[in-house]
Amino acid sequence: MPHGIPGNDPTSGTGERRHIFGEDAEQYDTGRPDYPHQLVADVLDFSDLGAGDAALDVGAGTGKATLPFARSGVPVTCVEPDARMARVLRHRCATLPQVTLAVADFENWQPVRRYGLLYCAQAWHWVDPDMRWTRARAALSPGGAIALFWNHWLLQSDELVHQLTAAHTRHGIEVPPDTLLAPHPRPARRGPDARQWRDMTANGFVDPDHRLYTSVHERSTPELIELLASLSGYRVLPADARERIFAETARIVDAHGGRAQVEVITSLFLGRAGTAPR
Repeated sequence: MPHGIPGNDPTSGTGERRHIFGEDAEQYDTGRPDYPHQLVADVLDFSDLGAGDAALDVGAGTGKATLPFARSGVPVTCVEPDARMARVLRHRCATLPQVTLAVADFENWQPVRRYGLLYCAQAWHWVDPDMRWTRARAALSPGGAIALFWNHWLLQSDELVHQLTAAHTRHGIEVPPDTLLAPHPRPARRGPDARQWRDMTANGFVDPDHRLYTSVHERSTPELIELLASLSGYRVLPADARERIFAETARIVDAHGGRAQVEVITSLFLGRAGTAPR
């Protein structure tokens, strides 16, 4: 029987699974790519922060998105539920006094001020869908900006995708969704057809926008394994199954020259806090 991925709905919101990345926070930080510089510039341009405005980083993780925003000079408050991830973030931001950190669930955290920008990188789907929009409006100043963004990965080599997919089948392991081997490129829907756009506008946010950024990263065999190991669909596998599929993945990639081209499509949704829906 294939090893399934229980509860692997990327829109499912809360749950202990969002803490799974903290099991190896350093590896997560190394394995995940950075976000495009242009995305950060576009978010700051859209938010048009004034003097004294600050940004709120929801689900900040190890600081992959915190650093570029903080280095732009914006004060950033980070809310991160996993203490292990927060330790890495605190270390990475040690020289940035404009970064403050609260180890807490966003659903329960109480802001002491209003923010001109709330952004969330790769984590909005882990926040309780029954609370996240209300909590976002409560944290934002009137007209404050929200920016939600995700990286989507795919291998550029069809042959490599075919061989790695076949390896999963041989080992009785289902290919986790939203990974490098997903059969349908992400994002599946764009603009007003996207769920994030519909959710945003249905919950009192206005001026929606959806932007995409594409980049290509060359990964060595160990670097590709690190990226896979940072994805929740692999982290929830039994350890022996994960080790087997990673070992065969390494063998296959080595046979392809030990390098793989990974295309990263970064999807950004923007909006502004309007009035609460009736």
